[in-house]
Amino acid sequence: MQTPVPSFHQWSDGGSYTNSLFSRQTIHVTPSFDSINLKYEPIDVEAITWKREPITSPEFYDRSLISRRVALLGVFVTIVFGAACIFGGIKIFLAKNAISAGVIVLSFEHQWQREGISLGLNLLVAVCTEATGFVHNITLRAALASERRLRFNTNLRLISAARGFFNPNGTVCNIVMAFLLIISYSSSILATLAVNMDSSSDGTGDATPSNLMICVGDVPLIVLGTSLLLQAIIAITGMWSADVLTWSSSPFDITAALVHNVWVEHVPGRCMRGVDAQKEDGPAQPRRRQPSAWTARPSVRKVVVLLWVLVFACFGWGLVVVHLTGGNMSHAISSWSFFPDSQSYVKAYNIPLHSVLAWFYWVLYYLNTALVQGPLTLALHCSELITNVIRDENVWRRATRKSGARISTNPLVVVFGSPLNVALLCAKPLLHWMLGLAMSLAGTATSNYLTAVAVSMFPIQIFNLTGALFLIASTFTVVSIVGRSGPQPAAYGHIQTLANLIDKWSPVMWWGHKSRGLPYYHAGEYATIYFSLSGCSLVSHLHSLGGMHYWVLKSMAIC
Repeated sequence: MQTPVPSFHQWSDGGSYTNSLFSRQTIHVTPSFDSINLKYEPIDVEAITWKREPITSPEFYDRSLISRRVALLGVFVTIVFGAACIFGGIKIFLAKNAISAGVIVLSFEHQWQREGISLGLNLLVAVCTEATGFVHNITLRAALASERRLRFNTNLRLISAARGFFNPNGTVCNIVMAFLLIISYSSSILATLAVNMDSSSDGTGDATPSNLMICVGDVPLIVLGTSLLLQAIIAITGMWSADVLTWSSSPFDITAALVHNVWVEHVPGRCMRGVDAQKEDGPAQPRRRQPSAWTARPSVRKVVVLLWVLVFACFGWGLVVVHLTGGNMSHAISSWSFFPDSQSYVKAYNIPLHSVLAWFYWVLYYLNTALVQGPLTLALHCSELITNVIRDENVWRRATRKSGARISTNPLVVVFGSPLNVALLCAKPLLHWMLGLAMSLAGTATSNYLTAVAVSMFPIQIFNLTGALFLIASTFTVVSIVGRSGPQPAAYGHIQTLANLIDKWSPVMWWGHKSRGLPYYHAGEYATIYFSLSGCSLVSHLHSLGGMHYWVLKSMAIC
């Protein structure tokens, strides 16, 4: 890795780079000169003698307190929104104008207004769960690091678990977090329903026409608020129990922190060994292409397979619904629309609603929704592994660019600077909303009394969801199987691999061919050379030349 030239005040009288947080070695150069005058005299570079003084570890890394503040702000928003949902649900339950089973009529009469409310709820749920999920993920990483079990910078927080039954990042809490995540998105679908308000008489004996009203239920709001609050509590408890070294998502920061605390050690002689060569030792020839994420990390393969299983399962669900409606595929496709309407194919089954057993039927609604919502929620959560692994590798491969790889970056730049991360963040609420279009609740009321609720499934909207999932699965498959070109070894966020490849830490680093050794060459970070000329410093800056970086002596100047 290339180290930037230090400022003048960081040079010592002997021409060495001393007491620097960014130095792994100090190089003294003492050529012999009889005298120094204003006349320039050539320097015999071959006569230079080298003395290395390594330091123990990098003494700097970004603890990213900005990320911590943003995360705490997100948790605070989650708590406020969760409390607001519980308060709203209780208010609906106590409202005098509520129809049976705690459902209150809103001043909306159009289906698109209901879908707008549903989309807004999904967006808010996505923001809250991402905030608590980030805190939960950082604390899990810290817990695994303290147990010396952290292998990668990116881990699936609901799959990987720390030791301890009552650990906030343990297996039990992870199962609870997964359940709460599914319940949160299910509640956003069940919160609103369209009710056919059919009054049998207007007081004169004449029947009045049916009209559709948009209603909101108290139970889904209370359940949504409770699930969000519980997720926030688990995330905050994880903060208290874990020793978080850094809140940064950068693989450089966590690797530097672990090396500094001697939890991970640099292994020499592995400067060309990537993450796929962990069981191989000794020098290696540079490769023109590096392995893909599919090859380097087995968990990526499992996630891609899971996405395709979800695509085919969703397509099969649509075929079953088309068959149950008694129609055929050609007629169903001819009635295509993005939003369900009166012409849409639909399969519905009614659940009678009685006020005494209202809670029991809400449980049935949740079971119906969670049965479909669960696989989608977990698959999108697992997709975070691919996006973050690709992001970690892109950060590492910036070390061969002219600008170099920066250890510390703005946390918002890290997230929104990755197109794959942005795509997944947008896909989560949209896909859950599309699931709400494919499967929704519709009620029937007589004389302002809710008598039944129908669970409706629309095959065309199911196929729309299938198409969106196909696009997501195809994108993640392509980015997973495409390898990287160039001799720079692939790391994909593997902590030990990064610790082996980086032999000199600095705020901005470049990777490449470093020096000629006997009997082997060495790749890594280049060092700035300092010449000592009787108290005057003469600095030689090394630069890179295209492709794999070869460091050359570019210029010399006398101070």
